[in-house]
Amino acid sequence: MNANWFGVAAAVVLLVFVLELLRRGILREKFAVLWLAVSTLLVVMAIFPGLLRGTADALGFEVPSNLLFFTGILFLLLVCVQLSYEVSRLEARTRRLAEDLALLTAQTRATPQRPPGAESPPAVRSDNGSD
Repeated sequence: MNANWFGVAAAVVLLVFVLELLRRGILREKFAVLWLAVSTLLVVMAIFPGLLRGTADALGFEVPSNLLFFTGILFLLLVCVQLSYEVSRLEARTRRLAEDLALLTAQTRATPQRPPGAESPPAVRSDNGSD
């Protein structure tokens, strides 16, 4: 029975931790939804261990912990794929920003510089005949 209470406590700690990261703005919402679902599922499975046994039997797993390991590995694989996608997207965005910065720097250096204190060129007025 102590192992069940330890599992419940660990699942609740994970749920509270994810909620705190979300509250502080450290964890973005699109990632938090997944972690909240997993931690809630862990709380339910820890409170009702018979649910895990029934699911394992229905899916043909000999031992319920094998189902837990399988889903854990599958979950971590999906998280790795999603994070790889995010890293690739951010690398492409960083490359584009670096190229834009290089173009702006080149344009700034190519523009003739006025010495400090020099008058600015007169403003060009457009006469649209409204007078």
